[in-house]
Amino acid sequence: MSTATLTSKGQITIPAAVRASLSLENGSRVEFVESADGQFLIVAATSSVQKLKGLLRKPQVPVSIEQMNRMIASRGAA
Repeated sequence: MSTATLTSKGQITIPAAVRASLSLENGSRVEFVESADGQFLIVAATSSVQKLKGLLRKPQVPVSIEQMNRMIASRGAA
């Protein structure tokens, strides 16, 4: 288990083993995600939006903006 100490300025140094495991480099961003019972996960925020391309397949039937807006409105009201 790796540990870190909080400085008077509220900063910590992420241990080298954790940085290596998360592939963090100088300037990398991390997110602190609250899980259950006051625990937090440290998640590397290194993926770009471009990596999401192709994740979802295209719909078989094109959907208009108006149809999308109606669906969003109906689901938001529920």
